[in-house]
Amino acid sequence: MNTANNSINTLHQTLVKVFTPITDFYYKAFNYNKYLAGSGFAALITLGLFFLMVALISLGDNSIPTDNSRKLGDVIMPDRDIDTLFDNVEKPEEPDEQPEDIAQPELDLAPLAGVDVSVPKPKANFAGGGSFFRDGEYIPLFKVTPIYPRRAQERGIMGYAVVAFTITETGTVENAVPLEGMCGDPTNPETVYRQCSIFNSAASRAALKLKYKPKIVDGNAVRVDDVPHKFTFILEET
Repeated sequence: MNTANNSINTLHQTLVKVFTPITDFYYKAFNYNKYLAGSGFAALITLGLFFLMVALISLGDNSIPTDNSRKLGDVIMPDRDIDTLFDNVEKPEEPDEQPEDIAQPELDLAPLAGVDVSVPKPKANFAGGGSFFRDGEYIPLFKVTPIYPRRAQERGIMGYAVVAFTITETGTVENAVPLEGMCGDPTNPETVYRQCSIFNSAASRAALKLKYKPKIVDGNAVRVDDVPHKFTFILEET
């Protein structure tokens, strides 16, 4: 008991010796300038607390063990039964026995006496030029509608134009030349026509678009010149 008291007294005396100069200095500074003394004392306390926190943190890091390893639990896969879809596969039934070949009846193919069973041979006559194309005149394959002239359409003029051209060996048209142009009403039988050329150009352009089956002479296609064709121009009533 006495030893403990002695230790306490010794510690008290030591602290008094340590802090007495500090307290004396504080009182002197406080008497000199209380604001400066307060600021210095606060800085001293703050510095002491800072060192105390650092000491506590360092002690805490050393005392608490850390383990970053992870443990995985044991995984046990349960046994699974495999279900078969087909336990017993039925075999297909064997086909019935094929019947024995039926004997074919024998036919007596002996030639009949007095009967002619020979087939006559076909006869062909290839005379007449040596070609399979038959002779014939040219035939128009389709009809072409000419474009109505705008000037005639604006003036309400109707009429017709006759064009002459050449049909080639391939059925195309070339060398279209206007022969006659008339203005009048083709729908009125009593109309009086007068000569005009307003439809000649449109009729010539339409003639070049015509297509014919060419004329055949002795099995060969030939040109035909000066073929006339009439184009009629009628305004539709609105």
